Amino acid sequence: MNAFYCSVLSLHVQDGYDTNIYSFDDFYVADLLSQEYKVSNFEQRLMSEIEFRLERTPVEESDDEVQHDDVPTGRCIAPIFDKKLKNFRTTEGVPVTLSCKVVGIPFPKVYWFKDGKQILRKKTHYKKIREGDGTCALHIESTTNEDDGNYTIMAANPQGRISCSGHLMVQTGPPRNRLTPIHSQRVRTRIQEVEGERTQEQFFRPHFLQAPGDMLAHEGRLCRLDCKVSGLPNPELMWLVNGGPIYPDLYHKMLVRENGVHSLVIDPLTQNDAGTYTCIASNKAGQSSFSLELKVVEKEMKHPPQFVEKLQNVGIPSGTPVRLECRVVGMPPPVIFWKKDNDTIPKTKARISMTQDPTGYVCLLIQPTTKDDAGWYTVSAKNEAGIVSCTCRLDIYAQWHQSIPAPMKKAPRAAGRYAALTGQGLDIKSSFATSENSPILFSSSPAEAIMESEEL
Repeated sequence: MNAFYCSVLSLHVQDGYDTNIYSFDDFYVADLLSQEYKVSNFEQRLMSEIEFRLERTPVEESDDEVQHDDVPTGRCIAPIFDKKLKNFRTTEGVPVTLSCKVVGIPFPKVYWFKDGKQILRKKTHYKKIREGDGTCALHIESTTNEDDGNYTIMAANPQGRISCSGHLMVQTGPPRNRLTPIHSQRVRTRIQEVEGERTQEQFFRPHFLQAPGDMLAHEGRLCRLDCKVSGLPNPELMWLVNGGPIYPDLYHKMLVRENGVHSLVIDPLTQNDAGTYTCIASNKAGQSSFSLELKVVEKEMKHPPQFVEKLQNVGIPSGTPVRLECRVVGMPPPVIFWKKDNDTIPKTKARISMTQDPTGYVCLLIQPTTKDDAGWYTVSAKNEAGIVSCTCRLDIYAQWHQSIPAPMKKAPRAAGRYAALTGQGLDIKSSFATSENSPILFSSSPAEAIMESEEL
């Protein structure tokens, strides 16, 4: 190739996009030839046949570092292409990178082929690239005419195989002087042929008309990802999270509205739903995709109020201060309401004060009390998680005083009943006539008489 041409042309093709640096307007055709293009029907059928055979025939061991010695016990997913290979038209001597993106569980092994023949490690002309997000690439530092052909990548894991192909057309670089009209005419003719084939097939690659960006959602609520896509025939959509497919279940729904909007609905949202979401739309004409990052805000822990200590019935005299006390906990801290006989007690009422501290202690202080304060008192605790109440009875007694009589003095006890009467000035012996021969009634000695009276 012309040395001058090499010095002024630098082209890098990757994922269907290129960077062109030209020093002269004469190379506008070379710029046109570096674009992604659509292959003919014959070439497309040839690549499909290659893919069909490769997916059903043995291949030599892959030279990447992925191993499938231990098959995972969980759910396995067959390989899926997030991005497929594209068709490129480039110029000899220009570096080219053919890339795609594949996902699967376990991580698939990849095999590269050119025109149906496997590209092995010993072919240093090709550099294989493998990234952690599933991107696989085949890089050619300087293309030659021999690099022209069909390139196929096959991804395989224990669940199955899948492949996709792309055609690389390598053309000889333009000469130093201006291109002849004949060459320009040939280029325009080729463009017209490609456009004619596209019109006849009536296939349109999927294109996202509406796609969400990165999102921030709250745990426990409903989350919906909406998108709108065009294409002919109507594309089929697949949703992935962190590279793994999402299947409809009790918490994940895939919906399609009448206006063509596709939705992934997650209800309720959990911390496990956070991650990178990818939507892939595919039809016969190709694939298109978008990705977004979903972050989940942790839900605040909430607990309904609960009484640790309840109100107790109280009975006190009128005029005595009283405290109606309880302890209640909850998250967030509950708001306290007091009622007397179903009537709310205002916080500004005279003689009454209400207190509440961070430990959950709640108190209603009445100072002093009156007979009108008697009744049923209810305390209610309410927060976002619920409400709880408890009730007690306050009885007020009338205040009264009674004089306490002086203690009675105890008189000393006499020796006997008759002795007591004698002490009062009564002469028992003179009042009652006795004889000496009547020992039964009166004894001859005073001591014996006292003993007898006590016995009576």
